[in-house]
Amino acid sequence: MAVRRFRSLRRQMDLNKSTRESSQVRLNKFLSASGVTSRRKADAMIVAGRVKVNGRVIKELGTKIDPRRDKVEVDGRTARSGSRLVYFLLNKPKDSVTTVRDEKGRRSVLDVVSVRERVYPVGRLDRNTTGVLLLTNDGELANRLMHPSHEVIKVYKATLERAIGERELAKLKKGVMLDGTLSVPDDIYVLPESGRVEVGIAIHEGKHHIVRRIFESINIRVVQLDRHSYAGLTHRGLQRGGWRKLTAGEVAKLRNLVELPTS
Repeated sequence: MAVRRFRSLRRQMDLNKSTRESSQVRLNKFLSASGVTSRRKADAMIVAGRVKVNGRVIKELGTKIDPRRDKVEVDGRTARSGSRLVYFLLNKPKDSVTTVRDEKGRRSVLDVVSVRERVYPVGRLDRNTTGVLLLTNDGELANRLMHPSHEVIKVYKATLERAIGERELAKLKKGVMLDGTLSVPDDIYVLPESGRVEVGIAIHEGKHHIVRRIFESINIRVVQLDRHSYAGLTHRGLQRGGWRKLTAGEVAKLRNLVELPTS
């Protein structure tokens, strides 16, 4: 009798262990599924000590957790399993930064878009650059949109400190050397009736301050910069600082653009 009870207890213990192990997932996979970021960037967050499990900082890659029992935090905010994926378009105002955390305490775009879900900007805009900025908790989509291989087109309106000449414009169309490589705009044109001080520029590269640096290469300073569109999405109809949800059709187009399934 005692032997049967022991065997039954042992089987139950083995079953409980098997159930626990089957419910465990890698921490980076959990963060990606929660919409925090992509798996690759989740690994970087873990190594940087930005992730806690049950109040303890975890820096070991490959760590497994049980989403039903363990509490996971990133930068002090709880990451939840199965978070609903959301997508927003912001007409970014001036004097706002696109970082999640700012050491100087400046206003972030996350202070402008007040939503329940934990969202992140897709890429960056300078503090005083205005215009289209996407925010989402879809880490995989965001990562692909920012990856150079997908060549996502961004269109800007640059207001210059002086009129640009024909020869200068022709030079920019051929490309300029930045960071040791040639940067060639996908399109560049003078906006009508602007006295040649407003220029439209389309570019897929993501180099730091690339638009301002392109004009600086011909000794022209950009005094105002607005991103008019990103991947075909514009801020038309949105006042500065205004934001809206993307439609299902717009999300589907973005996912198609970067070769992700739409359902």
